[in-house]
Amino acid sequence: MKIVVLKFGGTSVGSIDRIKKVADLIINYTKKRYKVIVVSSAMSGATNDLVNKSKKISNNFSNEEYDVLVSSGEQVACALIAGRLIHKGYNSRSWMGWQIPIITNDKHKYSKISRVHRKNIIRYLKCGGIPIVAGFQGINTAERITTTGRGGSDSSAIMLAKFFKAQRCIIYTDVEGVYTTDPKKLKKAKKIRVISYEEMLEMASLGAKVMQPVSIQDARLSRIDIEVKSSFKKKSGTIITKRKNIINRSIITGISSTQNDAKVTLVGVKDRPGIAASIFKPLSESSINVDMVVQNISADGKETDLTFTIKNDDLNKTRKIINLNKNINFKKLLFDKNVSKVSIIGVGMITTPGVTYRMFQALANHKINIQVISTSEIKISVLIDKKNVNKAITALHKEFKLEA
Repeated sequence: MKIVVLKFGGTSVGSIDRIKKVADLIINYTKKRYKVIVVSSAMSGATNDLVNKSKKISNNFSNEEYDVLVSSGEQVACALIAGRLIHKGYNSRSWMGWQIPIITNDKHKYSKISRVHRKNIIRYLKCGGIPIVAGFQGINTAERITTTGRGGSDSSAIMLAKFFKAQRCIIYTDVEGVYTTDPKKLKKAKKIRVISYEEMLEMASLGAKVMQPVSIQDARLSRIDIEVKSSFKKKSGTIITKRKNIINRSIITGISSTQNDAKVTLVGVKDRPGIAASIFKPLSESSINVDMVVQNISADGKETDLTFTIKNDDLNKTRKIINLNKNINFKKLLFDKNVSKVSIIGVGMITTPGVTYRMFQALANHKINIQVISTSEIKISVLIDKKNVNKAITALHKEFKLEA
């Protein structure tokens, strides 16, 4: 069977008119003789509304009931899509995760799909049916509903494409694809035709909101090619694939930036072996993600200044944890919320010398000061004043010739 998996995000099914257009898109694929498996998110705003309801009920709402509650949004959207297809004369029905079933691990709120039973869906496809599968959910070994984290419908689509050996996996959203940078910040941003898993993973981790990092990692591990495209415009999108499938490669593929970072600096820390671990262990135990880290040792080697970045939302919790940490001694604790991380990403930099110099010089030419630097094989990130983000993106976009 020639199977295609189509996933529709919350904005794509955000209204009755949009759901009608989604149904027409699905019908177009059936006319091309594809067996179509549809994965739907909840209608835009529905999940947030359910989460807010849980908070009004309890400050410590049960994780098990949280999953039952928030997974209901997808059920509504699936029923509406299937209902529209039936209205148009097609054989369709909605499928919840437990009906297939989609098996996950036992963790609530952030479960992972371990396997998908194929028999029921295959039988339905062979009978000409169009299954509309609720994304973001599954069932664990205790037969409780679980969810896969916000944005988890992408992971559902990718795993269905894997288990059903789909020829194509298309993620429909409200943008035309992946851009060299946020087009809302730079009008000259260009749509990327093909991007590697690794580059997309870095861009998503560093602020690009097209897909969640965990979904891209699922696709990478399963070697599932993904096309990201708009459900509102008939234009080609962006293919996310393995590196060797990409022929024409730029040095830099894209530029990402963040808006919710904070910088933390411990001044005059008494230095000794294991001091960094003593600082970061309690943060890790509180699920606070630490990103960029810089350490400056004093001339006599007795003290160090340690700087790192976290998310703004974790600032108060971090302050409290550090001040209560009796395993460290320091002179001063500083915080700065007016910072942003700007990153250039591209596998081309692996074999191209001078990329670091070009990035730093381009920023210097625009009098943008760099506070912290971190690098990987295919990424260079700098922490700068938040007020300079757009200026930095424009300068780097021009320097690496990414303009449309």
